[in-house]
Amino acid sequence: MNIDMLIDGILDSYDRYGLINRNHAENFPNRQNVVSILSDIQSVIFPGFRTAEDIDSVNIRYIIGQKVNNIIANLTREIQKALIYTKSQTCNDKEVINIADSHCFKLAEKTAVALIEEIPEIRRKIQLDTNAAFSGDPAAKSNEEVVLSYPGLEAILVYRIAHFLYENGVPVIPRIMTEHVHGKTGIDIHPGATIGESFFIDHGTGVVIGETCIIGKNVKIYQGVTLGALSVKKNLMDKKRHPTIEDDVTIYANATILGGNTVIGKGCTIGGNTWVTKSVPAGTVVTI
Repeated sequence: MNIDMLIDGILDSYDRYGLINRNHAENFPNRQNVVSILSDIQSVIFPGFRTAEDIDSVNIRYIIGQKVNNIIANLTREIQKALIYTKSQTCNDKEVINIADSHCFKLAEKTAVALIEEIPEIRRKIQLDTNAAFSGDPAAKSNEEVVLSYPGLEAILVYRIAHFLYENGVPVIPRIMTEHVHGKTGIDIHPGATIGESFFIDHGTGVVIGETCIIGKNVKIYQGVTLGALSVKKNLMDKKRHPTIEDDVTIYANATILGGNTVIGKGCTIGGNTWVTKSVPAGTVVTI
């Protein structure tokens, strides 16, 4: 067996097909780094819940301060990679890209700091989501149990972090974050979706929420729900493809609601296993 020939064949495939992440100015964000940053952000939002830490009133400032500094430094680096890579896809002029490098760093750092500034607001929203889970599920014994063990809440938390980055023009990284939690929970929320306060996903496995979906306040959905598009043609990428769910709606297990023009009115109940492709007036109960 000639190991060198085998290695040559692998290296040749890199040249032929690409998709390697070299360590230079145009490299892509690293998934492991992004996941590590996400873990630090979650630990700042819920201190003592996500990682094993001895936290008390004396050392909490030091612990949080250390994490905040790490998040800013590491997230800045990964956002900068994403911005430079995106620029390189539309510009072949190396000099222009090198000039953009400095600008991208400043923009990346500004965005990373803005996320830290947003954490109190994210905590306010996730507290409302936690309360919705606790009040909406008879099996929940405490808010702490929800934070520790409910996959729906974890998916919503990661969505709220990723959505902030998405809204601030960060490429790629928001998708890495939401796809990471998708793999953990089975809940697929695109960071571009717009989701209101007091959102509750019960059980959660198999839930899909598309990029242009709009969800109001006090909405509750169960496992297997799809809020999707009627068509997945590439030329529709800049169009609203996913439904609007107004306030106080409950959507039961395995319901499918499709289409950018589909509006589920306030206070509706969508029964399990239903297929909805047209708007539903407020207060309607939809069954098979």
